[in-house]
Amino acid sequence: MRMFLNTRRSFSTTRKVASFAKWYRGLWRSKPANEPPYDHITQVGDPVLRLKATPVPLDAITSPEVKFLVQRMVDVMRKYDGVGLAAPQIGISLRVLVMGFDEKSKKEYTESERKIKGMKTLPLTVLINPEMKIKNYDKICFPEACMSVRGYSAEVTRYAEVSLTGFDETGVSRQLTLEGWNARIAQHEMDHLNGIVYTDVMNPKTFTCTCWEAVNRHHGRVRISFHQK
Repeated sequence: MRMFLNTRRSFSTTRKVASFAKWYRGLWRSKPANEPPYDHITQVGDPVLRLKATPVPLDAITSPEVKFLVQRMVDVMRKYDGVGLAAPQIGISLRVLVMGFDEKSKKEYTESERKIKGMKTLPLTVLINPEMKIKNYDKICFPEACMSVRGYSAEVTRYAEVSLTGFDETGVSRQLTLEGWNARIAQHEMDHLNGIVYTDVMNPKTFTCTCWEAVNRHHGRVRISFHQK
């Protein structure tokens, strides 16, 4: 019994020494920082989402740094099952956006919803220094959500058709016209590049927690995750 007690005491002392060593090293070792471009999505309240993003210098469009940024944006958008992402949403205030509405995304809606909302597939699209023009001033109102306002949605009025011009990641000039749901995606992401979040332009009476029913059903024991594996 005494030997057992001595072993316990020795183990406890060793553990304390290890903890002290870890603490002491932390005093002089530089701590790793999570710096942008992030592999997660910034949330409303982060000042980067309120800045008007800076254009990418023309001679930097095909640079390794911008290519890395674009790839990180595509990876994060897909990781979170998004249909659009602007550079500020991963912490970089540059005028870069990516969009894509594939068959998998379409299947999340019923056939009647797809028809009503004008949903069509949109191949992966990268636009650097995009500029937008309104092609059809008719306005359409539908619920809209944002990965930077996790867990909520609201009705937002958008123009029916827009055109975008810009450069892709290879420096080639791009021009495309979008209508319906894809026009909505484009307007949403262009807002991000101008420091605007959809809560600024929503109908405030329609602002909704997307899991309010689950909150009630599970007695409030519901978590909104800001991380995707």
